[in-house]
Amino acid sequence: MRTKLIKMDYKESVKKIREELSTYIRQNQIQSLVMGISGGIDSTLCALLAKPVCDELGIPLIGRSLPASSNSGGENSRAKEIGEFFCTQFKEVSIEEEFTSMYNLVCENSLEDSDNPDILKGNIKARIRMILLYDIAGGTKGMVLSTDNYTELMLGFWTLHGDVGDYGMIQNLWKTEVYEMAEWIAYNEGFDTHAIVDSILEVLEADATDGLGISKTDLDQILPGWEGGSRDGYKLVDLRLQTHFVSGVGDLDDPVLQRYYRTQFKRLNPVNIPRDRIT
Repeated sequence: MRTKLIKMDYKESVKKIREELSTYIRQNQIQSLVMGISGGIDSTLCALLAKPVCDELGIPLIGRSLPASSNSGGENSRAKEIGEFFCTQFKEVSIEEEFTSMYNLVCENSLEDSDNPDILKGNIKARIRMILLYDIAGGTKGMVLSTDNYTELMLGFWTLHGDVGDYGMIQNLWKTEVYEMAEWIAYNEGFDTHAIVDSILEVLEADATDGLGISKTDLDQILPGWEGGSRDGYKLVDLRLQTHFVSGVGDLDDPVLQRYYRTQFKRLNPVNIPRDRIT
């Protein structure tokens, strides 16, 4: 388990992530990278990290923005800007019709009403998105990039069978580090136009949201009552988790720690019976 946040040398860490990705692509003869572009900081950082590797190896970085009616106009416009800047092939494809059809099918065949229909709806959207991304990857002999971070992993803030891809460049980065690494790249990699930097900085300042319509922002679910910006909120969330992991102490009524323990089942999925207990 990761413990406390250790200050990174972002120049070196960015280099190492790209080297690891390049090696994996070459060793496994991957012919494309496919990713969802949400207009949020996680997918933006993944695009920033992956593009130079794809350019060097001559393979496409295929991006899709897959909004439904629950996505805000700001999310969609940021996704379009980032996708068109960094992806070799980018399209916006609404999943609203497919979501509505699937949601109705689920409701018609459910044995009882969902306790939280917004979570049900969000999970369906996430799984539809992943179906589309994996179909593209299969057709282009590629792999799907994960855009999850370590904070989300520890909080179970993701959908089983709907968020995890084939390769995670940032899965072991705290959300705080995601923000800082993206900011470092924006200011230090010499982009051709100020518009690119401005788009990255806009994402850094935006409210963090999964676009699934469960809540207005991520922090509404993770840190109820938080009234500041998402970046500052995630600093507090990371600090509470790190302190608990290092010291073993903490307020177990804290919604952050409650969520950590409540979602342990996700981090243990799937559960497989060991062979030595069968034979």
